[in-house]
Amino acid sequence: MKKVIFAIVFCLSFFQSTTAVAQDLLKSSNLSTLKIDSLSDTDIVNIKAQLQSNSVSIDQAESIALSKGLPAAEFVKLRQRLSSQQGNIITKTNSTVKKDAARSQEKVVNTKSKDLANSLVFGSELFDNPTLNFEPDLKLATPVNYILGPGDELQVSVYGIQEFNATIPVSVEGKVSLQYVGEIPVAGITIEAATQKIKIAFARVYSTVSSGQSQVSVSLSRIRTIKVTIIGSRQPGNYSISSLATVYNALFLGGGPAVNGSYRNIELLRNNKVFKIVDIYNFLVKGDQSDNVGLKDNDVIRIPAYNQRVTVEGEVKRAGIFEMKKGETFSDLLNFASGFTEFAYTASVNVLQKTSKEFKVKDIKADEFNTYKPLSGDVFRVTKILNRFENRITIKGAVFRPNTYSFSEGMKVSEIITRAEGLTEDAYKQRGTIIRLKSDLTTEIINFDVSQALTGDIRQDISLKREDVITIYSILDFKENFTISINGEVKNPGQYNYYDNLTLNDLIVQVGGLTGSASKRVEIARMIISDEIDDNSLLKAELFTIEITPNNNEQAQNFELKPFDVVSIRKMAMYDRPESVTLSGAVNYPGNYALVNKKSKVYELIQRAGGLTALANSEGVRIKRPIQAKQIEDLENINLNLGQNDSIQNVLKAGNQYSTIPLDWKAIVKNQDDNANVTLIAGDQIEVALFNEGVKVAGNVLLTSEIPYVKGNSFNYYINAVGGINAKGWKKKAYIIYPNGKAAVAKSFLFIRSYPKVKPGSQIIVPEKPEVKKASVGEFVSIAGILASLAGVIIAILR
Repeated sequence: MKKVIFAIVFCLSFFQSTTAVAQDLLKSSNLSTLKIDSLSDTDIVNIKAQLQSNSVSIDQAESIALSKGLPAAEFVKLRQRLSSQQGNIITKTNSTVKKDAARSQEKVVNTKSKDLANSLVFGSELFDNPTLNFEPDLKLATPVNYILGPGDELQVSVYGIQEFNATIPVSVEGKVSLQYVGEIPVAGITIEAATQKIKIAFARVYSTVSSGQSQVSVSLSRIRTIKVTIIGSRQPGNYSISSLATVYNALFLGGGPAVNGSYRNIELLRNNKVFKIVDIYNFLVKGDQSDNVGLKDNDVIRIPAYNQRVTVEGEVKRAGIFEMKKGETFSDLLNFASGFTEFAYTASVNVLQKTSKEFKVKDIKADEFNTYKPLSGDVFRVTKILNRFENRITIKGAVFRPNTYSFSEGMKVSEIITRAEGLTEDAYKQRGTIIRLKSDLTTEIINFDVSQALTGDIRQDISLKREDVITIYSILDFKENFTISINGEVKNPGQYNYYDNLTLNDLIVQVGGLTGSASKRVEIARMIISDEIDDNSLLKAELFTIEITPNNNEQAQNFELKPFDVVSIRKMAMYDRPESVTLSGAVNYPGNYALVNKKSKVYELIQRAGGLTALANSEGVRIKRPIQAKQIEDLENINLNLGQNDSIQNVLKAGNQYSTIPLDWKAIVKNQDDNANVTLIAGDQIEVALFNEGVKVAGNVLLTSEIPYVKGNSFNYYINAVGGINAKGWKKKAYIIYPNGKAAVAKSFLFIRSYPKVKPGSQIIVPEKPEVKKASVGEFVSIAGILASLAGVIIAILR
């Protein structure tokens, strides 16, 4: 029992120690007992958060963990579990030819939000753009002036007769240890100088090196990581960055200056002294990166508060808040704002200044731009130029080049007409007008004689002023646009423009000539023009009737039309193309037949087709007649009056574009004067059905089928033959359609129901019962209440 308790206590203590080690991966001194498989997902998340908070990449964490005793196989498991987690903040930036050298350069992905507080400050956009991070390019060859230090790793190779290859780190003492050669101090010297020292050391050991038979190559395989501190930024703190990183790269990682941080007096402190004053405006305005110096281990970047900021608003190319240095002028500020826009008022700039008590306004003239030194808090407002012209004059109307022209003192009307290249042919020369803007901005009109002004008449050739608008009228402006109409038997009837001396023949030619059905009779209606109303006359228009023929158009050529005449070309009394009907089915010669007589009858046409065949059903003759547009309109009106929802147009689209006329052929044969002998019209389709011995039963029956006809059997016989009606069938509304299209329905009298007679080829239809809405319980209660009330009233009356 004691052994079991000891085992449980050991396991719990091991688990707690494992969890504690996992939660503080960087600070733990011994990781040799850590098992990655025993860590929970929460532990992995905590490790990732620890790495992110310290800006340590997974590759940097590898060297730390291995130095603290973590087995390499366990770290491989840790890497896999970390990579499986989403949302990594630390990511690799570049992979170079020197694969290991790239591992030391990591970056923090720019997940920070836009700096809204500093959004108007010039330069803040530099640190809100994730693609502009000033990272060093590790794909380039190592600079020969790169200073080596602890943490760097050198790739030393000897090739030729003798060969040697090794990756050697620079120790914390600043030395590299070479096999058979010894330790060589390289910290604090350039890579170029270190290469020379290593070659000399190899030459002392390898004779082939000194003789030149073997060569020594030294390159940088891993770049060390340095720590810098940033103060006064949006994200101040300690940052581990590549030793090739620069000031701008570090500022970007820190998010740029804080709300009140300076963009022009950033201090780079090295060994507790100010090494460099960084002015970001040099880069923003000039593209000068001389301040973007390289960093060293333990450098401090201090961003102090700004001393002086001013605001520029209005018509400048880059409005915003700008930081100013002592001695800088408004011209420097204008340079920072990229200058005025094209519509800026540049004669002076308005400045809103702050005193110790209140605001005041100052105007800076253009000649003061180079001397005025902005004060902290100044707000410069650059306004637009006025929407007016100092020397504009306009001419429009009947001139060849109506436009706006420059005005000069002493200019006259004749001069501006000449500059517009003169009058057009339709110019009205008796009068022109000048709209003039007076000194109080009201307008006046001045009239002049155009023809006299052009001849040099001093009184009419008026002197012009700025903003004058000269109008030369056209005689076409005073002329009414007349039209004339033509309808009837012409190719293009309609309304046309009227011209002087227009004749009837001219108009007929203009509309494309007459149609073949045009008669020689032409009517022209002309409006009556009078200053007085003649109460004795009932005429509204004057009517002219003329005759024209193809051989004699003299009247048409000589008849002169007037404005708004209405010309009507009549149609010939007899000009109808032959019309036809269609005959199909059980006739000897089916096909299309022309209507020869104005009152052609069905019997006559069937006789022309050779009569009915032996297989024809004499009770199956019918006419399908097309529904005319007027009939459709009438049916629509009936539909609306009856409150029907289905549109006739929808019925026609479903294919019911014909009305059916059933015919009694036996009665027609017996007496051709019978009403059944219908007069035909164009488009009729006469159908003669073949004799069919079956009777079709359809609709709401158990089985839609065709039953052989049995003479004398009743309506019910055929319904029973298909199994009777189904649950939805409505037998008392059943009807029959005979072969000729005629329909008959069941009738009832004194509870006695009679069904129509069945004939061969007929079709029996059983419709569906309409749905009857059953009364709800509430409706029954209401009805009962009403009946009870009525009963009470009746009882009261009887009493």
